[in-house]
Amino acid sequence: MRSTISILAVLATLGTAPVLADGSHSHAVHQDGAVQSERDAAKTAAFDILAAHAHRNGNVVTFHMTTNGIAGAEKPTQVGELAGAPAYAYVWPTTLDPSSVGFDEGAGILAMAAATHPDFDDTPLFDENGDGNVGNDGNTWHSHWVVLAPDEACGPGALTVKDIPEDAAPNLPATWPGLPILLDSPGFTPLFDGPEVSVNVAFDQSVNVSGINYDGVTAALRVNANIHAPLFCVTDVFDVASGDLSLPGKIQ
Repeated sequence: MRSTISILAVLATLGTAPVLADGSHSHAVHQDGAVQSERDAAKTAAFDILAAHAHRNGNVVTFHMTTNGIAGAEKPTQVGELAGAPAYAYVWPTTLDPSSVGFDEGAGILAMAAATHPDFDDTPLFDENGDGNVGNDGNTWHSHWVVLAPDEACGPGALTVKDIPEDAAPNLPATWPGLPILLDSPGFTPLFDGPEVSVNVAFDQSVNVSGINYDGVTAALRVNANIHAPLFCVTDVFDVASGDLSLPGKIQ
């Protein structure tokens, strides 16, 4: 893993029609319009993207990602406290305006993410592991809307989940989990099937999702050691489907 690298300085775009390690072809790889990337044996297979794809049925958009390994198989090591807590995520950056899900217009880059982090729970309305306790399942894969923005405090050219300054009162979704960052916990369940991860995302009927662009990213994030602005930085980019975060995919 590389420390604190910019999403805008990732590997060059790779080729076409990748296959899985066992020679079989994933369904999502062959979806029309999928953003494709060749496998790379130097990368952790669960985060080595072969394809990212998004399609819609009415105002429900399904975000897919196909990997070279078993999606979701890798989880971060618990550190035992919020300070310095790590997270792993499958992320679909989009050109959707953040206001489409309840944040302020133009707040930053809106991305859907399937995430896991063993040291804290940021989905207070949901019991992902089904044990009757809504506060102990951060290590279970769950979904977030995140608003990303550049922040040099995270490292040269790096991104952060955008902070909410003290005394600020931005627009926030109804399922905002209470953390001082532009993050939403909408309760959409990530689905894992071998090399694939997908998330079915419902939008309000007033939101026009047709023609929205997207990409696919696998990444690590970390809570700042002093739990202070910036709170949550992108610290590693494992792979980018397009190779350059050009968001070439288009929801039809």
